[in-house]
Amino acid sequence: MSLAGAALRGAPWKAAAVTGSSVAAVSLLVDLITGSVDLNWVLCVGITLFSLVAAVGAVSRPDHGDRVTQQARRWSRQHPWRFALYPAAGSAILMYPVQLILDREGVFGAAFDALCGGAMIYLITALIIQSMRVHAKKR
Repeated sequence: MSLAGAALRGAPWKAAAVTGSSVAAVSLLVDLITGSVDLNWVLCVGITLFSLVAAVGAVSRPDHGDRVTQQARRWSRQHPWRFALYPAAGSAILMYPVQLILDREGVFGAAFDALCGGAMIYLITALIIQSMRVHAKKR
């Protein structure tokens, strides 16, 4: 986990925040236009895209940053399934209070929904990084 954390140290946090918040805002606007506002969905979509942009952006340029960050990014590209655990766990932790407070499904229902969201982020992140690795080998 420390290597995944080191790789995320140089993540594009501003781009991730802008992406997550703008998609959440657009989703909220669409919900307002259609008349069925689901704040739980809006916040979870924002968290999901924030995590995906940060995780994929962190390993997309492995030769930037200091020596430790470069090594961590190379490790993350070589082990995408292990690396993806870190952003997935962070997202699930962020989604849990949103699910608990806004969805009102109870402690276990909120935990299940947050874990499902984290599993989705885990799968998407690992597959994107895996495809980046395969694409880099073809060059």
